[in-house]
Amino acid sequence: MLDDFFIRALIAGLGVSLITGPMGCFTIWKRLSFFGDTLAHSALLGVTMALTFELNIPLAVFVISSIIAVMLLSLQKNTRLPGDALLGLLAHSSLATGLVVIGFLSNIRFDVMGLLFGDILAVNKIDILIIWIGGAIILIILKFIWKSLFAATVNYDLAEAEGMKPDRANIIFIILMAAMIAIAIKMVGLLLITGMLIMPAAMARNLSDSPTKMVILSIVGGIMSVSIGLFASLEFNSPSGPSIITAALILFLLSLINFKKSNKVKNY
Repeated sequence: MLDDFFIRALIAGLGVSLITGPMGCFTIWKRLSFFGDTLAHSALLGVTMALTFELNIPLAVFVISSIIAVMLLSLQKNTRLPGDALLGLLAHSSLATGLVVIGFLSNIRFDVMGLLFGDILAVNKIDILIIWIGGAIILIILKFIWKSLFAATVNYDLAEAEGMKPDRANIIFIILMAAMIAIAIKMVGLLLITGMLIMPAAMARNLSDSPTKMVILSIVGGIMSVSIGLFASLEFNSPSGPSIITAALILFLLSLINFKKSNKVKNY
């Protein structure tokens, strides 16, 4: 008989997997892995702001991550620095600022390890509601921008010529990424959230021959990673967040066997 906290963790993990599946596919298609990492690093600043001003943590993380994303877009237009340099600048600046703020929070006690690596076993009913309701909103918005976002990923100039407004779709997408990180941070932590975003999608890419199939397999891979990781964590008393990411890594390595056999060239 499974305990209530374990069942809550499974429900939360299922909800997060439904979000990270399609979001992770677009992250790979658009080559935004480092961007996701930057937003994850900025989440620490969001958490410290929430603790300082007694705000809701997911909301504060979403606001700060969105601000960082908008700052990136602004810097890209107003500097000559390459994108990876800007991402590194913002990632380390927000992380360092968050750590400095933590130094001033001596009167507030919180679980630093849980923040960095997550603790899905500690989710409560409110967390589950945030994950499922917030996740549903993210997926609905993603569905509305799917066509223009995918077209811009394949051929930006053609999407713009067709009047699909790819710039607007890209802005909405990065805001959705900020929302996803805010929702999932408690599950795997700010240092591992990018792994949950990328690894199931990377596994799915090795096994799929179409974008739709890749999205479906990415969701399945996320669910399997969460389930295997949680049961492994329960069996071996290992940290839940790292166990989930390790399970995702194993699934990715297994997918390489099929990729070598099929030797298919991916065009998406």
